[in-house]
Amino acid sequence: MKNVVIVESPTKSKTIENYLGDDFIVLSSKGHITDLATSGKDGLGVDIENGFKANYVIDPDKKKLVSDLKKQCKGNNVYLATDPDREGEAISYHLAKVLDLDLTSNNRILFHEITKRAVLDAFENPRQIDLNLVASQETRRILDRIIGFKVSKLLQSRIKSKSAGRVQSVALKLVCDLEKEINSFIPTNYYEAEAIFDGFKLKLLSVNDSKKRILDRKILEDLLPQLKSFTLASINERKTKRESKPPFTTSTLQQEAANKLGFSSAKTMSIAQRLYEGININNNLVGLITYMRTDSTHLSDLFVNEASKFIVSNYGDNYLGKRKEKEQILAQNAHEAIRPTYVNYIPDSIKNNLTLDEYRLYKLIYNRALASLMSPAIFTNLKAIFNNTNSTWDITGQKLEFNGYLILSTLDEENLDKLLPDFKYDVLYDAKEVNIIDNQTKPKARYTEATLIKDMEEKGIGRPSTYATTMQTLTKRNYVEIKDKKLYPTEQGMLTSENLDKYFPSIFNVTYTANMEADLDLIAKGDKQELQELENFYNDFSTVFEEASLNMIKKEPEKTGEKCPICGSDLVVRNGKYGKFVACSNYPTCKYIKEDEDYDTGIICPNCHEGHLVKKIAGIGKNKGKVFYACSNFPKCKTAFNDLPTDNICPNCGSLMLKDKDGNLYCSNHCDKPKDDYEAVLCPVCKKGHLVKRTATRGFNKGKVFYACDNFPKCKTIYNYEPLNEYCPLCHSIMLNKDGKHICSNKECENSKE
Repeated sequence: MKNVVIVESPTKSKTIENYLGDDFIVLSSKGHITDLATSGKDGLGVDIENGFKANYVIDPDKKKLVSDLKKQCKGNNVYLATDPDREGEAISYHLAKVLDLDLTSNNRILFHEITKRAVLDAFENPRQIDLNLVASQETRRILDRIIGFKVSKLLQSRIKSKSAGRVQSVALKLVCDLEKEINSFIPTNYYEAEAIFDGFKLKLLSVNDSKKRILDRKILEDLLPQLKSFTLASINERKTKRESKPPFTTSTLQQEAANKLGFSSAKTMSIAQRLYEGININNNLVGLITYMRTDSTHLSDLFVNEASKFIVSNYGDNYLGKRKEKEQILAQNAHEAIRPTYVNYIPDSIKNNLTLDEYRLYKLIYNRALASLMSPAIFTNLKAIFNNTNSTWDITGQKLEFNGYLILSTLDEENLDKLLPDFKYDVLYDAKEVNIIDNQTKPKARYTEATLIKDMEEKGIGRPSTYATTMQTLTKRNYVEIKDKKLYPTEQGMLTSENLDKYFPSIFNVTYTANMEADLDLIAKGDKQELQELENFYNDFSTVFEEASLNMIKKEPEKTGEKCPICGSDLVVRNGKYGKFVACSNYPTCKYIKEDEDYDTGIICPNCHEGHLVKKIAGIGKNKGKVFYACSNFPKCKTAFNDLPTDNICPNCGSLMLKDKDGNLYCSNHCDKPKDDYEAVLCPVCKKGHLVKRTATRGFNKGKVFYACDNFPKCKTIYNYEPLNEYCPLCHSIMLNKDGKHICSNKECENSKE
């Protein structure tokens, strides 16, 4: 009899196999093996009238995998080692049901880091499957299915919006409400002043002992002729401490990675997944960080003790501080913060084992965790006050007295010291010039991914596992556009939010969603019952939904005033995957699409240098309705681009730069070195070259576009579809963009299927 261990990810299974003996077989479920059925009444997979009984079916794509699991588990001891959260608990539960395992046996294995120490310790302390956690996950899944199916179908039929969601729609509401506030903002003029001297500058602090904002420019204009000589009134100095921050949670990691590294939340989680599951170091797979889906800032005593010894040994006793943990009322459970698993794996010591992005994120996590246990930095803050006529002016400075935790990041921070001149009393300081500064009040800044995630966490909307997918959904559904890293609601996004506000005000709001998350946590603790919470929800929801179904107005497409040349029906403006287009209102009976009038970008074709690049819409073929940009010298010149051409030239190869739908610039030649906003994809095989776009020039595939490593012939890696800076959460292979769909490059992986 052998011991079979089932985990979620194939990569994780390889790492764990290194730690267990020959008596263990480690298999992977590749995520959930079951889901709610979509057939039957309403397509909900939930019998609402029979106590919300859930009808689970095996994923059709997982049937062979389940069959193989049954064969390998038969007659053996089976341990379930899926992720340590409610999703992982549910996966273990459904595996136990499908494999006919005893739910009362201690076969559930939990570890928050994939290290030999943690894994072996977990096998010494198995427990039963936590049915409260399973109930919490099932409640969440049923809520999402009811809301998603019913409200999404209503939106699709009435206003052509693609979907609604319990968390997604409230996040959209935050973005849209902020946009309304920004658009209604009326700026106010106010005025400031500065006095410039040799080597320093004073800022106006008050006029006539009033520090109120100056709204009348004439006050400063009248004062200006008198502002010649300034005298020192006082110099104050005080010692201040700058404390380090607590270690990362999922939310704070995503925020910091966005702000410091420019990573999207999805990219951050993809890289963190790889660091958690295992990196090859000295021919051993090592999990470098703890579990990355957590809302806890707690650090284990073991890590604190090891890190404290490391700090004293490497920096000295005076660099050791106190543990910093932030009490979080809404934290889902007692996970640890995100931290390195081994304090001796200093980022620079293993840099050659990591990709550049892996190294940068690991260093961020490592330094934050270590800094949280270090002493504060100590500054001397200085403030000098000057007088002139009826006005006071000030200048501030600081001097670093002790760097403390900043020793980890001093190289990344500039101008920690801002020293003041040696000012003296009873000396007249003559200004070279005094300037009035015209200002206007500004509205609140639009959300970025990082600030939206921060707001969602603070308001209790969603959980660590949902932040990244929520961001992706908002953009994929064309509800939000990203420009200069700011989130702008689209016309369709505003329309969706307005309708949900109007017809579902009691469901899609911050308070209701946060309370629902809190109730799910109480179910996980056994303090509330799944059935009661579902009944409470459905009683509220069904009444509101019936009223919305009766009253929500169907949005008719805008007529252009023209008639279809084929059937004579009205032509209307429609929203498609590639933007707006004009088509017949008699669709699908008549499938006429009007070809867009050429829009001249004014940019000369970079190939023939004769025509201009003009906007086109494909009228036939599989890309019918797709916007592209082609040379006006067609058919003599067949140059075409999928994205908007710009006046910018690639600083690396001199090719034309294009702008994608998110407003990001990239080289039309997909040259192999990343510059500015363009980020080339590092080859995942040799980790030296970059994947560049090529076109076959001969043979059966002549003219076909493919992507190959520029480290050829040493590396012969090739992909048929565009590689992405994303990695599969199941098998760690690189993801590809196939006609707008993200698929795994590993053909044996479940994510390789569309």
